[in-house]
Amino acid sequence: MRIQKYLSQEGILSRREAEKAIRDGKVMLNGKIIREMGVQIDPAKDKVEVVGTEKSEEKITVVVYKPRGVVSSTNSAEGKTVHEAFPQFKNLNAVGRLDKESEGLLLLSNDGVITAAVTSEKHLIEKEYEVTVREDVMPAQLKRMEEGIVLDGEKTLPAKAKKLDKHLFSLILTEGRTHQIRRMADAVHLTIERLVRVRIGAITLKGLNAGKSRMLTAKEVATLKKLR
Repeated sequence: MRIQKYLSQEGILSRREAEKAIRDGKVMLNGKIIREMGVQIDPAKDKVEVVGTEKSEEKITVVVYKPRGVVSSTNSAEGKTVHEAFPQFKNLNAVGRLDKESEGLLLLSNDGVITAAVTSEKHLIEKEYEVTVREDVMPAQLKRMEEGIVLDGEKTLPAKAKKLDKHLFSLILTEGRTHQIRRMADAVHLTIERLVRVRIGAITLKGLNAGKSRMLTAKEVATLKKLR
């Protein structure tokens, strides 16, 4: 097994972090520093260690309820940033994006393994949204969204849609194109008035109001890292 894969598989570092650590001389194999990429190891026999600050940095992932009007990026020119809304987590990075006019569940983390698990196209992790629209929601509109809608010349992946009320439906996606839900709704002639992300994988907003946060539980962290 390649040493980068081992470090990622064990949840120690992401692939990118592992490659950087090797280049920086912070990975030891059987007591010797290695600087070559792709070194093969036997996990049952070889001892792999990461030394220096990258290994000792505490890995933190939190769930925040991003309020509407807050941007996920660090560009204050776009408006109030998520780091201004949650200054206690200014050292953490947003995992994926949630557009300014949308609200709900956003992960902030310094853990490259979790970031890769959530954002990698290989994993197709479910993200669930509750969408309030101006018009009455019709079954045919939901069926079109479920089957896929062509955006930028490419059809969206199959989705799951369910009517919750006259003007409210849930939508579960496994991809995240730019403004995807808004564009899908527009294609079936629905006008979005409120868009809330309520779930990423097994992680939900339960117990959180806008502007609040909580740490990921050990079980939630382990579940996400299984996707790596």
